[in-house]
Amino acid sequence: MDFSKLNFGVDGDSITQHNQWSYHVFNNLGMATHHNVAVGSAVWYKRTVIVNGKSITTQNYTDPDFAGISDGWEPTDDEEEIQKRMNNCAVVHIQRFIEEVKSGAHPVPDVFAFAMGTNDERKYFGDADIALIGKGLDNNPDIDLFTEAGAMRWCIQKIMEEYPLARVFVLTPLQTANPEHNEKTKLQIERVMKKIAGAMGAQLIDCFNECGICEKFEVIGGEGRYLRDGLHPKENGQMLQGAYATKEIRNNLFF
Repeated sequence: MDFSKLNFGVDGDSITQHNQWSYHVFNNLGMATHHNVAVGSAVWYKRTVIVNGKSITTQNYTDPDFAGISDGWEPTDDEEEIQKRMNNCAVVHIQRFIEEVKSGAHPVPDVFAFAMGTNDERKYFGDADIALIGKGLDNNPDIDLFTEAGAMRWCIQKIMEEYPLARVFVLTPLQTANPEHNEKTKLQIERVMKKIAGAMGAQLIDCFNECGICEKFEVIGGEGRYLRDGLHPKENGQMLQGAYATKEIRNNLFF
């Protein structure tokens, strides 16, 4: 296959933003373009928080008063900053991606990869079986965008509907240095990611178990073999994850 004619779309969190694993995939395969809307600290789902007695809920990217997106994570009570943080989710990222393609700023993707879930909390997993009820996205009461399951189904289906010729891949989160966090991720993969990706016909890329980054060689809060702080890959970790994702995309890409 001639990858030089293929456009690569990507969404994710801090492990994906800028030129990390996905940029290595883009380079390894010699793809035409790399349109990456990942933002650090992102989750799959929309959220609502109470700040200074005021309810702040995730906006839509096309809202006239859209505040923007922030990757902030340190404590703050600044309402504008909190609004931007609530907007930092895959649902809004995908809305942004679609608008940027419509504007002509980026081409229609031939391959799209999601790499979300590292920051998702267990209490927001939701029920994958319920999130998969029905065929359409519009006016579907079973798709709760305030859960990972509902948001993941919506995001994957939205990309597939907008770009019916694109192949969609979903990368699982990596192992971290923290065993407790890894237990959460294993549950997340089984309860949500495998079910939603499988039902939607999206290829699941199992970075947690198969890319070569292992909790045993990493240090919580410090530098290990592939992670700089027990969570985020160093350059060699980015290259390793990118090499694994390259192999999986190359071997499973068909039209």
